[in-house]
Amino acid sequence: MEDVIKAFRCREPEKRIPVLRLELDYELALLHEAMVEKNTHRIDQCKARLRELRQEMLMLEAL
Repeated sequence: MEDVIKAFRCREPEKRIPVLRLELDYELALLHEAMVEKNTHRIDQCKARLRELRQEMLMLEAL
């Protein structure tokens, strides 16, 4: 619920979306690296961050 309130307070979601896409791309690159290295701890961290970014993207696109 707190994330929804934060998204609605954001006055310029159209400025946040491109930055968020870059963050998603970067996190996906980190996930790929972790998968190649078979680093399960980093894989889990990347997946958690990607879930957060996905949730934020969905909220911003709903506005």
